[in-house]
Amino acid sequence: MERKQRRGFGQMWIFWAFLLPNLLGVLIFTLVPMLRVLLSSFQTAVGGHWVGFQNYATVLQNSAFRLAVANTTRFTLICIPILLVISLGLALGLRALPGIGVRLRSAFLMPMAVPAASVVLVWKVLFHEQGLLNGILISITGEGVRWMDTDASFWMLVISYLWRNLGYTTVLWTAGLAAIPESIYEAARVDGAQGWQVLRYITLPSLKGTGYTIDVLSLLNSFKVFREAWLVEGDYPQQSMYLMQHLYNNWFRELDFDKIAAASVMTSLVVFVLIGLLGKAWDKKE
Repeated sequence: MERKQRRGFGQMWIFWAFLLPNLLGVLIFTLVPMLRVLLSSFQTAVGGHWVGFQNYATVLQNSAFRLAVANTTRFTLICIPILLVISLGLALGLRALPGIGVRLRSAFLMPMAVPAASVVLVWKVLFHEQGLLNGILISITGEGVRWMDTDASFWMLVISYLWRNLGYTTVLWTAGLAAIPESIYEAARVDGAQGWQVLRYITLPSLKGTGYTIDVLSLLNSFKVFREAWLVEGDYPQQSMYLMQHLYNNWFRELDFDKIAAASVMTSLVVFVLIGLLGKAWDKKE
């Protein structure tokens, strides 16, 4: 009995010995900074005087904040559904082509390995006022278009996000499809299920866990689309491209740490609520 207790104690000690470094890392580099930001959102940037919810009121009344929220929300609502549908379709196509699909999976991850500066260089070559597309338009119609000064710049950002994340998301869907037992499909075919019925009643329900993970990752990644827009247009891009990251960057440069803290807390709360709603939505799907 004593030997079993000692063995159990030793196993618990090993468990905590492996887990403790991760817990300390999360505590020091995540939880403590989050608590510090939460405290700063109720204080002034200079002197640290307590002001209650004044910083939140100031941020909500700020026109740049409302513009950034609107653009970021629009960007997320457009990009995520398109990304999920196209990537799932590609994953299903790769599964139908097993020999070719294995070779294409590595190619799909190439956009994530391409530096953002290289992507921006392609943007400038194509969409600059004296770029390739304008050269073609001028030769045909006699006049070009200032692409980056119009609402078209927003859709360029959308295309950039889709291009960069499509392959990675496709690989995740492919992994989810590979985890579905083939015996389920065989049983469905024996029962007479075909095509759309198999997709609707077997494939999609079996991808609930994978779909939730992809939704969360896509949501978080949609808040990180900043480098491309900043490298192309700087701190103040065309109005439709002005996202939350631009706002944080500009406030940080102006040392408005109180407003950054309040906006960060509100953004974090929105993200947590959205993740919770996504979890409930996926749980309700049959």
